[in-house]
Amino acid sequence: MPAALRPFRMLAATVVASLTVTGCQAMDDAATALDRSDLVNDLAARMDEALVGTWTAEYQLADGGTASIAQARKPLRATYTWPAGKITVTQDALTRCETAAGRTACTVLPPVATAGTPSVPVYAEAAERGLVTPPGVIRLLTDAALDSDATITQSDTTVAGRPATCVDVRHTAGDFSACVTNEGVLGSFAGTLAGRATELTLSRWTETIDPAVFEPPAGADVTDRRTTS
Repeated sequence: MPAALRPFRMLAATVVASLTVTGCQAMDDAATALDRSDLVNDLAARMDEALVGTWTAEYQLADGGTASIAQARKPLRATYTWPAGKITVTQDALTRCETAAGRTACTVLPPVATAGTPSVPVYAEAAERGLVTPPGVIRLLTDAALDSDATITQSDTTVAGRPATCVDVRHTAGDFSACVTNEGVLGSFAGTLAGRATELTLSRWTETIDPAVFEPPAGADVTDRRTTS
């Protein structure tokens, strides 16, 4: 199991212990706790397994923009692209790109340890910019499952032609909805992250990779800050 997601899986596993009732409390409450734990663990397991796959996911944003996530196993590499920037992790470098006023500037930094899952540092970098990430969705789901007053409604649908499990969450910390495909790819999300409304929907998913997605955008100003010997 990838180390970065293990806390999410372990935290989800505590849902039953935290919510299961004792004494004369209704058994329905215990069943609800179990259902929530099973649901969160299932979705976490799907996303966990997807971290070690090779695929490309393209998303439509609420404002009309697009975003994408791509990762490959051989060689290990991953990239997260959105309208204002891009983060790429390969075995040779971590590359950050920012786009403003029609110009893109990229900084190439020394490679980071990925523990076999290059998407982990990509998601960490993306989360710092307030972007929705699969681990971030798992955290929201786990927090909701631990809230006994939360209402979590499950449904099944198809997103970008892929079967998916969806949840609609209503609780005091903030309402949100999310879908996860059978392959473990985030199918959609609508809610509030870092104090701002966020919404995206999967528009295309494929198990193939265009190697060009791991390169800086064409025409970008590139500054290489790696130390050479």
